[in-house]
Amino acid sequence: MKKLLLAFLTVMYSCCLLAQLPQPTDYLQPSFHKGRREALRQMMPANSVAIFFAYPERVFSNDVNYRYHANPDLYYFSGYTEPEGVLLVFKEKQTAGSDKPYNEMLYVRKRDPRRETWTGKRLGVTGAQQKLGIDLVLENTAFEKLPIDLKTFDKIIYGGVKDLADNVNSKEDVYDLVRIFKAKAGVADLNDDFAADQAKIAASPYLAGEPYRSRVIHYLQEKAAASAAFRNDPTYQAMLSTKDSAAMAAIFEGINKRQVNHLLFEEFTNQLRQIKTPEEMELLRKAIDISSLAHVEAMKAVRPDMSERELQGVQEFIHKKLGAEDVGYGSIVGAGENGCTLHYEENSATAIGKNMVLMDVGAEYHGYSADVTRTFPANGKYSAEQKQIYDIVYDAQEAVFAICKEGTSFAAIEDTAAAAVARGLMRLGIIKSADEVRKYYPHGCSHFLGLDVHDKGDYDILKENMVITVEPGIYIPPGSACDKKWWSIAVRIEDDVRIDKKKMELLTNLAPRKTQDIEKIMQEKSFVDDLKIALPTPKKAF
Repeated sequence: MKKLLLAFLTVMYSCCLLAQLPQPTDYLQPSFHKGRREALRQMMPANSVAIFFAYPERVFSNDVNYRYHANPDLYYFSGYTEPEGVLLVFKEKQTAGSDKPYNEMLYVRKRDPRRETWTGKRLGVTGAQQKLGIDLVLENTAFEKLPIDLKTFDKIIYGGVKDLADNVNSKEDVYDLVRIFKAKAGVADLNDDFAADQAKIAASPYLAGEPYRSRVIHYLQEKAAASAAFRNDPTYQAMLSTKDSAAMAAIFEGINKRQVNHLLFEEFTNQLRQIKTPEEMELLRKAIDISSLAHVEAMKAVRPDMSERELQGVQEFIHKKLGAEDVGYGSIVGAGENGCTLHYEENSATAIGKNMVLMDVGAEYHGYSADVTRTFPANGKYSAEQKQIYDIVYDAQEAVFAICKEGTSFAAIEDTAAAAVARGLMRLGIIKSADEVRKYYPHGCSHFLGLDVHDKGDYDILKENMVITVEPGIYIPPGSACDKKWWSIAVRIEDDVRIDKKKMELLTNLAPRKTQDIEKIMQEKSFVDDLKIALPTPKKAF
């Protein structure tokens, strides 16, 4: 009976596939991922292997998972978007376990018609070979019989996997795949969190020098205060006791000598992913254009009686209407003082009122995320105080735009933005000296953008075809040490830019930035204006 049922399900599933509806055609192609593997291979030292694991799945509610989000590194180098996968990239050709040489291996979930009826089609071995262009593909159940002796490699380039938890119902979940890998590499007791954290510090070129070493020390002191395990780790103890940048650099060199090497993983993935290819730029532009048009629609639709969540829905509807799969991060829709919480995601205020609303919302398109923020008044007109604060942030952004080109350092961007905000706040009497600016501008100005909203990169010197954000802001919560007329004003303007040799390209130009342009577009009609829908009046309880 079980065999008959399985056969029936298989036939039904096959019939469904024959009637498949049209799908997007602008995904990254296998040639892109192959090119990225070749670029990685060129950077790898002799006798080395790089290994990438899929992200684990996460439970949303009982037996329902969150929508799966692929590990960006695994996707970047393979195109594989399913859980429970492993990619190995070898510097040199290998022959063990195969009748022909290979320099890469991909382990994937096996086909399972019964489970695919519930959760969708899996590539399986044949599908991965055909669609991803990787010759040697095996089921992940075979990973335990990996024919390669990992201990013979000089470097095993590995980034770790966060937040692992064992799925007792599966023998092929990421927890078990990582456990098998560590046993075969001879590092069963390796603490991924510690090793990856140390590598992220060491992989940033500017962190070994002054004054950034002091920031590293401050970060380490905070972690040491919160974790006894952290305090007892020898590498962290050595970092905390350094007296100068030379001593810190020596520790970084020691990290680089490890066989299972998180540092090389960080360095190589940072260097590759920070420079966007033409194929990536095409997807990023779509994500950013979709996000920009959604911000415009939110400006048209907003009303004082609208809730934060309703305004979020307007914007995210446009995302879906224009083909984006998801948001790139939790949408931030903060009216008035709610905008002073940098990562405010509750969006629970039932009426925006006469406040400004800070909307930090970006679409994700085929894995690539936009990051766009606009701040506008719900009643369509900035007050005198709101406009004064807004214009300081706008001027700071313009000052940064002027230096966004190849050769500029991230440090220069941060200093330029902070100085411009400080000048404006001092002019209004909100602060007395420039060293007070962080009271009201507590975050950085720029980060990389791509497969992660805070994408990988060196955070050192700008290079052509990097994509970064420029996002100065001012946040004055109630009770601040300034005139009450400034309280509850929060402004952030965030745009996405592509770095060129002599200038930058503003990618978010579809969303207006100047106050007069925003006020003008807010007078236009929105599709929401004619939307008539409401919950029925509640009946009395008996």
